[in-house]
Amino acid sequence: MTADKSDIRGRILEAARKRFTLYGYGKTTMAEIASQCDMSPGNLYRFFPGKLDIAEAIAREDEQVRLAELARIAGDTGSNARQRLRDFLFLELRSTFAKFDDDPHAIEVAQRIAKERPEFGAERVAAERRMIARILADGMKSGEFNAADTEYLAEMIHSATLKFRFPQRWTNAPLDVLERELDGVLKLIKDGLTPRANTQAA
Repeated sequence: MTADKSDIRGRILEAARKRFTLYGYGKTTMAEIASQCDMSPGNLYRFFPGKLDIAEAIAREDEQVRLAELARIAGDTGSNARQRLRDFLFLELRSTFAKFDDDPHAIEVAQRIAKERPEFGAERVAAERRMIARILADGMKSGEFNAADTEYLAEMIHSATLKFRFPQRWTNAPLDVLERELDGVLKLIKDGLTPRANTQAA
C-alpha cells in the first residue's frame, strides 16, 4: 500500500471511529463515513468492502496497542511471575473497562464483530493465553508455581477471568467492585498454583 493510500485509509478509520463513538455502529452508514472523508461512497468501497470491515480494522488497531502492553508485562523478567500475572490481569480489566466506559457504543461494535467475525476474537484469545502460559512457565522455573501443563492452565485461568475482560459485556458492576472480585479470584488461582511447601507465600 502506497503512502497516499495508507493516509487515506487512516482518514477513513478516524472518521468512522468518530461516527461510531457519536452515533453508534448501527446508525452510521458508509455514505456518512465517505462524506466525512470528502470522498464518494464508491471511492470508500475501494478501501473497505463494507462497514464491518472498517469496524474490524479499528478494533485490530486498538488490539495491537493493548496486546503490546500485555506482552511487555508478560515478558518483564525483572518482576516475579506472581506479580506479572496480577499486573497482566489487572491491566486487562482496567484497559477494557476504560474503553467501554469512555465509549459506550463500543460494546455494540464488539458484539457485532464477535458474532460476525469470530476469528478475530479467537486470535485475541490465543494471543492472551500464550502470554499467560509464558508467565506460568517462568513461574515454574523460579519455583513460584506448580504448573506442569502451562498451556492447559493458561486456558483455565483465561476462562476463569473472562468476566474481567471487557466487563461491561457481562455486568454493570463498577470498577472498584470488579477489582475486588478479581483480587479474590486471583488469590484462589495463585494459591492453587503455589507449591505446597510454599503455601504461605504472598
